[in-house]
Amino acid sequence: QTRMRRLRKWLGAGTLAALLVWAGAAPALAGTVVAAQFRSALLGRDWAYNVYLPTGYESGTLRYPVLYLLHGNGGDRDEWVRQGRIRETADALMAAGTIPPAIIVMPSAGTTWYVDMRELMESAFFDDLIPHVEASYRTLTTRDARVIAGHSMGGFGALYYALAHPDRFQAAGILSPAIYNPEPPPNSAARHVFSRPGAGGRFDLALWQGWNYPAQWEAFLRRRITVPIYLLAGDDDDLGAWDEAEKLYALLRRNGQPAELRIVDGGHGWVVWTPGIGGALQYIFRTVRAPAPG
Repeated sequence: QTRMRRLRKWLGAGTLAALLVWAGAAPALAGTVVAAQFRSALLGRDWAYNVYLPTGYESGTLRYPVLYLLHGNGGDRDEWVRQGRIRETADALMAAGTIPPAIIVMPSAGTTWYVDMRELMESAFFDDLIPHVEASYRTLTTRDARVIAGHSMGGFGALYYALAHPDRFQAAGILSPAIYNPEPPPNSAARHVFSRPGAGGRFDLALWQGWNYPAQWEAFLRRRITVPIYLLAGDDDDLGAWDEAEKLYALLRRNGQPAELRIVDGGHGWVVWTPGIGGALQYIFRTVRAPAPG
């Protein structure tokens, strides 16, 4: 009965709007997606990303809140644009006034899981990418104008960043999160990534558990910073992300943390994430600062 209530609850007005966009409805406004890159000192290479700029950005002077939107394992900056149709969803929600006009940054991260392991991805994210974005685009630069979201590996990364750096994000959207506790299932890509040099690619449980959210939990609570978290997963997810989302939701609520959970029809794929991102955006932008004069 609880599962059915959640299934019914997810079909809110905002999600229906996103579904209409997914089906091809044209929004009244249209933002632009620009492919860009910059030199990351910490990665020692050029770093590619896509950036969504809302309608009126080029001709205006306003500064905007920013969403950092993370892709899944082995993906790149184009996932959320092509499969996730983020431009269409953002256009529709902004045109309806459901979320404020915002900048959306989608960095490529390969199979790094957004941590300092294969590359210094976490360090580069905070010390290279965010400063670059804030210097290159008209962004608001305070915590209450910065949110994060992602799916699968990107859900792992978004949750990890929200818990490890709660002073940097106002809210987080976690879709089908690959946050398997105590360990990933046999079919998870994490088992091929979390290994130590010289171990022949063998999965290292201690390495995984050192990065996963339970290891960050107590330090997060001690900081007493509230980060509202939106969780969504498909009920047919063959990696069990629905179970992980429910466990995390229960932990958040037991500790007085604001959170919402949606378990929807579907598996571990874009049939869940493309329509589901609309509800996530509405939730995480609820308390975000509106665009302001530059």
